[in-house]
Amino acid sequence: MSRPVRIFWKIFLIGFGSFVLFLALLNWGVFGEMPSLAELENPNIIQASEVYGDDGTLMGKYVKEKGNRRNVNYNDISKNVIQALIATEDKRFYDHSGIDGKGVLRAVFLLGSKGGGSTITQQLALNMFAERASNPVKRVMQKLKEWIIAVKLERNFTKQEIIALYLNTVPYSDNVYGIR
Repeated sequence: MSRPVRIFWKIFLIGFGSFVLFLALLNWGVFGEMPSLAELENPNIIQASEVYGDDGTLMGKYVKEKGNRRNVNYNDISKNVIQALIATEDKRFYDHSGIDGKGVLRAVFLLGSKGGGSTITQQLALNMFAERASNPVKRVMQKLKEWIIAVKLERNFTKQEIIALYLNTVPYSDNVYGIR
């Protein structure tokens, strides 16, 4: 066998072996617990419980854990807000399926100085399903988990649904979550 052919097979086998190892580690839960398909299809978005009196007046709101918010439908979101979100967070939102390869490479090679590599869908995955990492090794594992969840979200939701879910779960200040 010629040298170029041996090099090709060596690279191919290392790549294939790495892929199989990655799938095995994922299956064994090394990346942490992954959300089930049911959890992805029916996300549990915590929102305030509103208590109304007999006369229909709001008596109070009670919140568990993540804050106080009401969900907003995609059609109720200003087109300007959607355009601003895409322009600032993910210019190629409509061109990728959860992971933006160009954005990842830009973030790696420029060390995040020209913006991060996370897509809107990856940020949604982090907001809804992933734990925030405390050290660099856990951050790499978190990023892999975000990628997997982002691809699953893209397969199960339309781009409009992803935008609405993102805007309903994005954290703002003072324990406020969501656009409304």
